[in-house]
This record gives sequence, C-alpha cells and structure tokens, in this order.
Amino acid sequence: MKTIGFIGGGNMAEALMKGIIQAGLYAPHNIWVSDICSLRLEQLKNQYKVNVTADNRTLVSKTEILFLCVKPQQMSSVLEEISDSVKKGSLAISIAAGVRTEKIKAALDGIQIIRAMPNTPAMVGAGACGLYNAGASQEAMQKVEEIFSSVGKAIAVDREELLDAVTAVSGSGPAYFFLLMEQMIDAGRKLGLSAQSAKTLVIQTAKGAALLIDQADQNGQSPADLRQKVTSAGGTTEAALTVFADHSFDAIVREAIEAANQRSRRLSN
Repeated sequence: MKTIGFIGGGNMAEALMKGIIQAGLYAPHNIWVSDICSLRLEQLKNQYKVNVTADNRTLVSKTEILFLCVKPQQMSSVLEEISDSVKKGSLAISIAAGVRTEKIKAALDGIQIIRAMPNTPAMVGAGACGLYNAGASQEAMQKVEEIFSSVGKAIAVDREELLDAVTAVSGSGPAYFFLLMEQMIDAGRKLGLSAQSAKTLVIQTAKGAALLIDQADQNGQSPADLRQKVTSAGGTTEAALTVFADHSFDAIVREAIEAANQRSRRLSN
C-alpha cells in the first residue's frame, strides 16, 4: 500500500497528512488530495507538496488507501461517484460521523473498510481516535493504527456501535474541557483577575494537568489518585470539590456523555 488519498481536504485530512509526512509513513509524492475548493487544494499543494485533483475518480484510481473525509450528508453522492473507480482489495477509511460501514460496503464492492472516529486535537498531534475494523486484513488494520498514532493515540473497538461511545467520550470530549475552562476563566475574572491573567492561568493549568496525568498513567496512577494527592483535608481544593459533589457533578457528566452517545446512535440510524 504505497499510495494514500484523501477525499476532502478539511482540517482532519490536513492533520493526518501532516502527521503521516512528519512520521515518514508516506512521502508527499505518494499522497493525493481531492476537494471541491480549488484554493484549498492549492494551499495544501504548496504547504505539503502533495498531489491534488478536483476529480475524486482520478484520486481513487491512483491510490491504494482511501480516506473518506467528507461530511456525512455528502457521503452518498461521493460513494456513488467513485463506486466504479475503486480498486479491488484497496482500503477505505471513513471518518464521517454516523455513516455505518454497511452503507459503504454496499456502494464500494470488493474493498476493505475501517471506520474511524478521531477528534480535533489531532490537528496538534494529540488526537484520540477509535477504530472499528469491518473485515479488513490485520495488515490493513495495523497500517491504519500506525497512521492515527502519528497524530495522537488510537484504540480499537470490536463492535461498531461502540464508536457511538467513542464519539461521546473523546469525539465530543474536547468541548467538555473547553466549557470547564470557559467557566474557570470567568470565575477568575469575577474574583478580580484580569481576563488575560485568568486565561493564562487556566490554559496552563489544563495543559499541566494533562501532562501530569499522562506521566502518572505510565506509573499506574489514575486521575482519582492525583485528585486525592492534591486534596488536603480542610483545604481550598476540598472546599471546591465539595461544591462539585453537592451539585452532583459526577451525575451531570454521566448524563451529558450518555446524551451524546444517544445522539450519535440516532444519527447512525
């Protein structure tokens, strides 16, 4: 599988291209991108030295691994357009939320299919991705895991419906952290900090907490372990956490993630 193509040149496609090139998985001359926007194609060509085309069928005919990076509502027309051009035995990876692999299989006969659910931190090389193998070879699955590992971390699930849970936890997850950060910044500002000072403190705290738990996880420690370490009896942290508990913070988080999970299921049907 020496050539790779992206139908759709959006942010996620660009993140994957960048990671692939930086990791040395594919050389730019073995990467193709198609998009309806000629300006976007020109930008990607100039920045990454990849091959570009406005014709999806041309891209498909030149690649052995195909990333479907289009919006869910565009998937049907794209599948119909390329159905006669795909190579037998080639590999298609869909990152379109809510589009089941059965739909892709029905349109693209004789190809291997893997469905992926990445998230936006892939754009800075810190993504989290869930993968479902819909009958592709082990070699193909390993290649896809390698590709997504170039922009973060990837885990495999053994049932497609579990991608709804992946969507709820990590696909939508960055927004949950951003919401908490918004509220922390606003609270700091109301306590007298300047907006810039509050923002700096919150962003650095979030970054530091993420790095700290990543390191601690390698030593077998959990988020609960770290929380307990920084919570002194009668201290300021305990005072804040008590308020969270009084307002059932844990139940709110579970309910919110379940709502996202249910929404993902409905979109997939």
